Amino acid sequence: MGLQDRNKRGFTRLLRSFGYAYQGLRHVFVNEQNMQVHVSLAAFVILLAFWMDLTRLEWLFLLVIISGIFALEIMNTAIERTVDLVTEEYHPIAKRAKDVAASAVFVYSIFAVIMGIILFGPHLLEKFL
Repeated sequence: MGLQDRNKRGFTRLLRSFGYAYQGLRHVFVNEQNMQVHVSLAAFVILLAFWMDLTRLEWLFLLVIISGIFALEIMNTAIERTVDLVTEEYHPIAKRAKDVAASAVFVYSIFAVIMGIILFGPHLLEKFL
């Protein structure tokens, strides 16, 4: 949000905040390689889900998993940019902050793979056996 909008209230401010959020989202999708990998994998998984004819509940789990990984990758990017803003030189604490933020994405990615196996495993067995 722009500094000029901090103390304002109202619909215009709300609309601007959506614009700022869109700009951030666009930046991450266009400029972050890891997000592009996540988007590509999500597209593949969604196509697979249509082919597997998932139930509503399975779709719900799948969409929560996908949106969770996107949100974590966005937060990771925000933390990395903030650390880069604070220090331009190597600092072990800055490195640790970036590594810890990245590890959140990594842990959730492992969870997503496990959930993918649970969601798609029975459908894949049914299709191919």
